[in-house]
Amino acid sequence: MLTWLKRDTLTFPPLTKAMREPNGLLAAGGDLSADRLVQAYRHGCFPWFSEGQPILWWSPDPRTVLFPEELHVSRSMAKLLRQQRYQVSFDRDFKAVIQACAGPRRDADGTWITDDMQNAYTELHARGHAHSVEVWDNGELVGGLYGLAMGQLFFGESMFSRADNASKFGFITLARHLQAWGFVLIDCQMPTPHLESLGARSIPRREFADYLRDHLDQPTTAQWDLNL
Repeated sequence: MLTWLKRDTLTFPPLTKAMREPNGLLAAGGDLSADRLVQAYRHGCFPWFSEGQPILWWSPDPRTVLFPEELHVSRSMAKLLRQQRYQVSFDRDFKAVIQACAGPRRDADGTWITDDMQNAYTELHARGHAHSVEVWDNGELVGGLYGLAMGQLFFGESMFSRADNASKFGFITLARHLQAWGFVLIDCQMPTPHLESLGARSIPRREFADYLRDHLDQPTTAQWDLNL
């Protein structure tokens, strides 16, 4: 039975209560307050719903992740990186990135990044939890992504691209910095060919929960205000 969250508590049901079909649906309701979102990611779930639906919280099994040391860089991408085809910054324009991620896409109808979601994650950015990666081409924003950093874990949320391989360029740059900063895992949530081409793979949810337990409160050397 689906658990409905109350607004006066931030408690989520155990991950083992998540449904098998649809895979990972854990709870519904509550709100998108910054405190609840932080608790959700710490617990191992994330919000994902469409306009007009109640807030839905998910914890799929298996969970798609990327270990920074397993990052796959194709020959063509390695060439683009060597050529410094694009310029990359972190946390330079979070609002522009999340708005671009919410924009229309050829392979989807509508967006799950509603105005309320944008406002919620912008608040998380203001609190220092959410971060953005911007990819520039001669001063024009052509790609990027955003997500949350907690301890030694990065929780990826969404990415966009307006130029060839721009989002991959940003993701690879981020993954390399995360590895240098001591991060052990990038949460990708669900599998896609795009992410799998970069080295993402699936692990059991219980293993993902172990990473949360062991690394959420560990220190890193992250410095997010970067222009590369």
